[in-house]
Amino acid sequence: MSRSHARGPVGAAALTALFVLAVPTTAVAAPAGAAGPASPTGGVTAAVTAKLLDQAAGATDPGLRAAGADDTRVTVTRRDGRTWASGTAVVVAPAEEGAYPAGWVFVAHRDSAGWRVAFDGESAFADLARDAPSTVVSPREQDVFTTPGPTYAGGDYRTGMRLPYGVGQSWSFTGGPHAWGSDSTWSSIDLAGGDQRVLAARGGTAYTMCQGWIRVIHDRGYATDYYHLWNSISVNGAGVGEGAFLGNTGTDVTCGGSATGRHVHFGLRQNNAYVPIAGHGIGKWAFANGGGAYQGYALHGSAQVNVGGALYNYGAQGLNQGVVDANGGGTVNRRTGPGTGYAVAGAVADGSTVTISCSANGTTHTGRWGATALWNRLTDGTWITDAFMWTGVNGPANGWC
Repeated sequence: MSRSHARGPVGAAALTALFVLAVPTTAVAAPAGAAGPASPTGGVTAAVTAKLLDQAAGATDPGLRAAGADDTRVTVTRRDGRTWASGTAVVVAPAEEGAYPAGWVFVAHRDSAGWRVAFDGESAFADLARDAPSTVVSPREQDVFTTPGPTYAGGDYRTGMRLPYGVGQSWSFTGGPHAWGSDSTWSSIDLAGGDQRVLAARGGTAYTMCQGWIRVIHDRGYATDYYHLWNSISVNGAGVGEGAFLGNTGTDVTCGGSATGRHVHFGLRQNNAYVPIAGHGIGKWAFANGGGAYQGYALHGSAQVNVGGALYNYGAQGLNQGVVDANGGGTVNRRTGPGTGYAVAGAVADGSTVTISCSANGTTHTGRWGATALWNRLTDGTWITDAFMWTGVNGPANGWC
């Protein structure tokens, strides 16, 4: 599939390998003690808390709007003397159905006017990250904080992610696309069952936002959130590999909200904002919205699994790979060139994963996602029309031939 539903824009700053090394952590729950030159940690905590409350006041969620200082959690993970700091900041949600906490990564700088704090997703965040010393934001981090990444709004839905459990396992798809809290973006799905072990969908840098909530920052501007975990790991900027253990499915609501039955609430972010999970490929499944929240389905080739069904984890789809979608048929022809005027050189079964070497235009065909003249050359030299393939990108997945 190279054609995707059009969606709105996302933020500009790409956020990938965040705080690569694990560092000593100073965790301070607001409200903090007196701020001032003699108390750099307390001073930045108070400043971040004030910004958190300002963010909460402008939220659409009435529970977050009512948050006070006792509902904030600020963790300072790096600092440089009295003038620079970075870490995480969370507003705890009310303990009610449909409520979810809100959390950000921050960079802060103190000058003669006091602490200047910026959260990820704000233009000032990239500016502060660019100016921060390497003890607070490394050169690698500065690159990713200030360089825009590919976006789904530009037709690129590739994540390179697996489902957040063991490859080869089937878990129950208990909740289709729905929001993280009152956000109108249906960024999340619910998954349960299997061996109950929740694993990183892709390698990156992990943060314990608060108990039961882990965020992993990946490449390509993506991040994934995992909530309601029991026995979750405690990390602050530690690197994790794909498949790293994050915790067990649970019903933890330490950060707010509610949960019925053990599961993981799995949310997708890109460029520092929650983005629609529909259209994105995870575990070689393409997710689709339903008529309402928690409905919908997932597609692997022509195989469709509705909410309540089992999702087999096929593993991560490579950024230069496609999943054959015969649109209800059993196989798709491979040809010796990019069009039906070329000889048939075999067939590929629906649901097969193929690797693409390059693409070219040829004869036009219509598949599940619409009409296209794009053809993909496989690594064995044969060609398949992109009309019968899901790649997750509008256009060539691996350049033009």
